[in-house]
Amino acid sequence: MTLDGEYESEVERATRAIRDDILDGVRQPGSRLVERDLAAELGVSRVPVREALKILVSEGLVTPRPRTWAIVREFSPADVADLNEVRSALEVLTFRLAASRRTRDGLARLREVLDVEIAAVKAGDVLAARHAAADFHATVTSIAGNDLLVEIDDVLRSRIRWLLQQHENFEQVAAEHGALYDAIAERDVARASRLILAHMGNERFLDDPTWREDDPSLGSPAVG
Repeated sequence: MTLDGEYESEVERATRAIRDDILDGVRQPGSRLVERDLAAELGVSRVPVREALKILVSEGLVTPRPRTWAIVREFSPADVADLNEVRSALEVLTFRLAASRRTRDGLARLREVLDVEIAAVKAGDVLAARHAAADFHATVTSIAGNDLLVEIDDVLRSRIRWLLQQHENFEQVAAEHGALYDAIAERDVARASRLILAHMGNERFLDDPTWREDDPSLGSPAVG
């Protein structure tokens, strides 16, 4: 059972447990993932573990090996650079849409996640701060009002969460998230654009002549 009372299959439970261990650094890049050992550790048969590893391969967190084992993916500098390029383009669009289209309910959800992040930082709970920081970005995606962005986020979420986990200055991250929240709350699309690029260290993207802050394709703000 999950926290909200919904049924969780053995495959889902195994996938979640292994994924969390990878993203939280419990299982280091290059470490072996052996079906037999994981099954014993998680208290399930090898079948759900095998299916879980297939899912994590598709999410980009695991590299398959012959027969009954795999390894935690080792991201090369080229992998990280590619992910940053794609993330930059997606995050700019996501935060611009969120600033333009957010609703009261969506903003309230984002505020709740931000408060959790700030509380975790104040408590010195690094793991909770990491999770909340990733949840902040996921929540912005959910309030951007674009179903295709949500689908793309589903594909890239694990790799982007891995990238977000590499940050160490969680006080700065939380402060920047606070500024981004304010820009979204005030429907300031241009400021949200600049802040998210600065947040990712990609201010140079602003010099791209094909990018415009006043892109009319954003449409009209949502009411509420």
